[in-house]
Amino acid sequence: MSLSIAHLGPPGNYSEQATLIYTNSLRGTLGETATLCPYPSIAQSLKAVNEKQTQLAVVPAENSIEGSVTMTMDTMWQLDGLNICQALVMPIVHMLISCASNLDKIQTVYSHPQALAQCQKWLETHLPNAQLIPTNSNSTALQYLPTEVDAAAICSQRAAELYNLPILASAINDTPDNCTRFWVISQTDHPINQQLSSLTPTHTSLAFSFPANVPGALVKPLQIFAEMGINLSRIESRPTKRSLGEYVFFIDLEADANQPQVQTAISQLRSLVEKLKLFGSYDVIKITADSVI
Repeated sequence: MSLSIAHLGPPGNYSEQATLIYTNSLRGTLGETATLCPYPSIAQSLKAVNEKQTQLAVVPAENSIEGSVTMTMDTMWQLDGLNICQALVMPIVHMLISCASNLDKIQTVYSHPQALAQCQKWLETHLPNAQLIPTNSNSTALQYLPTEVDAAAICSQRAAELYNLPILASAINDTPDNCTRFWVISQTDHPINQQLSSLTPTHTSLAFSFPANVPGALVKPLQIFAEMGINLSRIESRPTKRSLGEYVFFIDLEADANQPQVQTAISQLRSLVEKLKLFGSYDVIKITADSVI
C-alpha cells in the first residue's frame, strides 16, 4: 500500500526533509511506501488531507526560537476532521546560499519568515543593510539566485546540493539547538490512525474558544488540568478573527486523551467553553542530527 503525503513545497525545504524521514519510519514500522505531494502553502497541505486529495500531511507546528507556526494553528482550527498522528522534532541548521563571491556583495536575502526570524541576529551582524524578503518556503527562495547575483537565500544544506548552488555561510541560525516540531496529520477516520494507535501516546493537543471575553475565563480551564495533575507543555492564543480581543487557546497536554483523568478534565472543559476541538493524542519522534537528510 502506498500513502500520499502532502507537505510544503517545492522540494528542498525542511518540511520535505521531515516528510522523507517520516516515510523511512513508515517503511520500518508499517511497511508502507509513500508518494510525496508538495503544495504551495501549509494551509493547502492541510486542506489536501481535509479534502482527501492526500492521506497525510507533514506540517511545521512549532520552532524552538520563533514559537508556533501561526498558519498551521489557524488552519487546524478552521478545518474539521483532522487528526495529529505523530510529532517529529527535527534539528534545523540554516545555510546562506548565494552565487555572490562574498557577503559584501549581497543586497537581498530571501527566505520563509520563520527562517528569517531564526537568523535575525546573524543577519543584523553580517548583512545589516540587506533587504529581507519573505517567501512561501525556504526552497522557493532559491529560484531568484541564478539571475540575481547580489541575492542570497536561507535554506538547508540539502537544498544547496539539490539545486547545485554554493553555500556562502554555514549554520547561521542564532541558536545552535534550533529545532522544529512537525505534526503528521491525517483524516480522523483514516485507517492509519488505528495502525499508529499501537504506539504509546505521550501528548494530546486541543484548542478552545469562549463565548465572551470575561474576567477569569481562562483560569477555570487551567485549574481543571492542575487539579487533575495534568501537565501542560504549551499554551498560547490566536485571534478568533471575529472581533478584537477574542481568542482561540491552543494547549498541549503531556498525557494521553484516553487516560481517565484526561477524559474527566476534557468533559469538565466542554461545559466552560464555546467550542472545543481535540486534535488527537500522539507520540513524539526525536530526530537526531545525523539522521537529517
